[in-house]
Amino acid sequence: MMSPTRPSQLLSALAVDVLLTLAALSLASELRPLLPIGRPLKAAWLDWPVYLLAALIWSFTLAHQGLYTTRNAALRAELRTLATSITTALLLFAGALYLSFREISRLQFLLFGALDFAFLTTAHFLRWAMQKRSKARWSVIIVGATPAGRAIAQQLQAGAPRMVQVIGFVDDTLSPNTCPDGLPVLGANDELPQLIKEREVAEVIIALPRSAHEQLLKLVTELETLPVQISLVPDVLDLAWFTTHVENVNGVPLLRLRHSPLDDGLTRVVKRLMDLVIASVMVILTAPIMVLLALLIRLDSPGPALIKQQRVGEGGRLFEMYKFRTMHANAPQQLGDGFPYKRPDDPRVTRLGRILRRYSLDELPQLFNVLKGEMSLVGPRPELPWLVERYQPWQRRRFAVPPGMTGWWQINGRSERPMHEHVEDDLYYIRNYSLWLDLFILLRTVPAVLSGRGAF
Repeated sequence: MMSPTRPSQLLSALAVDVLLTLAALSLASELRPLLPIGRPLKAAWLDWPVYLLAALIWSFTLAHQGLYTTRNAALRAELRTLATSITTALLLFAGALYLSFREISRLQFLLFGALDFAFLTTAHFLRWAMQKRSKARWSVIIVGATPAGRAIAQQLQAGAPRMVQVIGFVDDTLSPNTCPDGLPVLGANDELPQLIKEREVAEVIIALPRSAHEQLLKLVTELETLPVQISLVPDVLDLAWFTTHVENVNGVPLLRLRHSPLDDGLTRVVKRLMDLVIASVMVILTAPIMVLLALLIRLDSPGPALIKQQRVGEGGRLFEMYKFRTMHANAPQQLGDGFPYKRPDDPRVTRLGRILRRYSLDELPQLFNVLKGEMSLVGPRPELPWLVERYQPWQRRRFAVPPGMTGWWQINGRSERPMHEHVEDDLYYIRNYSLWLDLFILLRTVPAVLSGRGAF
């Protein structure tokens, strides 16, 4: 089940594992000269860059495997994931050492690997045991006292009673006075949002029949504004635009619908740290260029060099996005057809503005939006409020993550693609989000921008 652990606790768990890894590396360096096998060594001390390299590799590898985002009822599943993570990190570390610090002996490396497995396995066993003994339980409400709903309630209560508390059902067809399988019916489906707030519910499991498609979609939409995990007993599979994953709970499969791929806390922290580091470096490197561009814009045409435009960000919140001005200051906001769509021959764009747009130089000030936390380096396209008002409900899923300076849309056609396809690109990015996808998009953005393809 999902753990109600706060992001700070998740970070602490990751930090402990990284420190244990560094301790294993240090201990291996101490023990290696004492071993009677292999080539005799007087010392096996490692320079600090080796420890920094190990810390970076283990941090990203362990976080990427999702070890700190779920609480598994089965210890075996967690240890299996941990073993895969350590093996992956060791392979990456071996490759990095081969290209840099070759003086480390093979026996020293193998000893480090064995110690790391021992230290981290022990730490995760103790952490799992403490969670099992914890009095804090994951509170659940089940929507629908259907056979599937009752089955999942029984499995949850029988399989992990110390970790999960099933509060009861909500159901439109049963009276609140009934108690199927000993669990109370708390009210009707439309009372669910209020019950979530009153009972501090952590997860809602939907077990409605196949005939309740419309009711299900309405319910999920209403719950999106609440900080609650939504899961689905797999009877309805037409919610493909939601970020989902299947999890087995004591033999019962659940299709989890997640508000955002960043909901686990640690993933959001890692993405935010990457934004802050890269954006800060880019601001320093491009500061002279931005000052020069501002002067050229003022000389090219009357008006301010920097403008602010209202956009819709994460969760539908409005923010002011910074850009260099590329249009004449007195240009109308709309073209003849009434909508401000971009087109190659737009008469409102200045001579310098065409160059800025072609190479996306007008978007450099958005680095400050990234530093403020209103945008990310990678994410969905920042959208105009008037266009969002025309969205279908499924299109609003693009606001599950912060908008980005670049994204899947940027490296797949930019402005030359139809506007509606941008939403499909954004949903693809959200469904497939990972740190590695962000890095891939950032690398692909450079040739896409330099080519100037599809920008006007």
